[in-house]
Amino acid sequence: MIAAVHFKNFKALRSAAVRLEPFNLLIGPNGSGKTSLIQALLRLRSLAALQAAHTSELDHPRAGGPEIEFTFLPPFESIRVKAACAHDELVCDTLVVDHPPGPEGEAAWEQLRARLRTIRGFLFDHYAMAVPAKRDDMRELSSNAGNLAAVLADWRDRYPDALKKLEAEFHRIVPEFSGLDFQEVGERVELIGRVNGERVPADSLSQGTLYLLAVLALAFAPEPPGVICLEEADRGVHPRMLREIRDALYRLSYPQDFGETRPAVQVITTTHSPYLLDLFKEHPEEVVLANKRGREATFERLNERADLRELLGEASLGDLWFSGILGGNPDEP
Repeated sequence: MIAAVHFKNFKALRSAAVRLEPFNLLIGPNGSGKTSLIQALLRLRSLAALQAAHTSELDHPRAGGPEIEFTFLPPFESIRVKAACAHDELVCDTLVVDHPPGPEGEAAWEQLRARLRTIRGFLFDHYAMAVPAKRDDMRELSSNAGNLAAVLADWRDRYPDALKKLEAEFHRIVPEFSGLDFQEVGERVELIGRVNGERVPADSLSQGTLYLLAVLALAFAPEPPGVICLEEADRGVHPRMLREIRDALYRLSYPQDFGETRPAVQVITTTHSPYLLDLFKEHPEEVVLANKRGREATFERLNERADLRELLGEASLGDLWFSGILGGNPDEP
C-alpha cells in the first residue's frame, strides 16, 4: 500500500527517504530512525481518522515545519499525504492531502483513508500475554498482544478453521505442543497449552513460546490489517526459531506463496539480530539499513549497495553487519 516515506527535519531524520516493499526488515543502531519510521506510520493511521487539510490551503497551520510525506502504490499513486508538525514540536498533528480534483479524487482519498486506518503496530509483552484476558477484548490483537487468549478463544467460536491452521503450524514448529485450550476465569479467559499430554497455563509457558504464538496469530488472522509494524521480531526467540518467525511474517506479505487468496499485508519489522539478518542473503531488497552519522540519520536499501555481491563472497550478512562493514552500527566510543 505505501510506496515510500520521506522525512524532512523530523528528529534525526533531517532529509531521509525510504522505499517500502511488501516485507521490510530494518536494522541499525539505537537512535537511527527505525522506531521513528514505525511511529510515523502509526501517526498516519491516527491522523487518517481526523479532518485533513488540502495542499490548496497554503496557509495551513503547520506550513514550513517538520513533515513526513507518504506516497502510495496503485491505485492510489496519484495521492500524496503529508503529516505536518509545529515548528517547535515533533508531534505531527495535521494531515495535508493532495489528491486529484473532483468527486473521483475525493472518493479515491476516502478509500485510501479507510485502508490507512487499518495500520497496526506491535511490541509483544509476554507478561501481558500470560495474564487472563477480558472476554470482551477479543476482536483484534492488541499492540502488546495482552489479549491473545481472548482473540484465539474468539477464533474457536467464529473462525475455527483459522485456529486449526494456527495449531497445526504451532505443532509443526514445536512438536511437543498438540494444541490450545481455553479456561474461563470469571469474566476473563486464560490460554492453556497442551504440552506432552499435559495442560500448561500461559504463565508457565516460555517467553519465546508466547511470542511465537503471537506472531502466528498475526500470520493466520482471518482479517489481518493492511500494514503491520512489528518491533523486535527476534525478541525472546531462539536463533534456530528465527526462520519460522520470518516465514510466518512472509505468509502475511506473500500470501500467494502459501496458497492464500487474501490481499497482501505490508510488514515493517525491526531487529538487532545478526542471525535473523542472515536469512535475507537471497533477498537483500527486503533489508533497510538505518545509518546515523553524528546527529543525522538516513535509510539505505541493502540491495542498492554496489559492493554487496563482492562482500557476500567474504562473509555472511550477519557477520558483515556485526563487524561494521555494512554500516547500520553504533559509532565506536
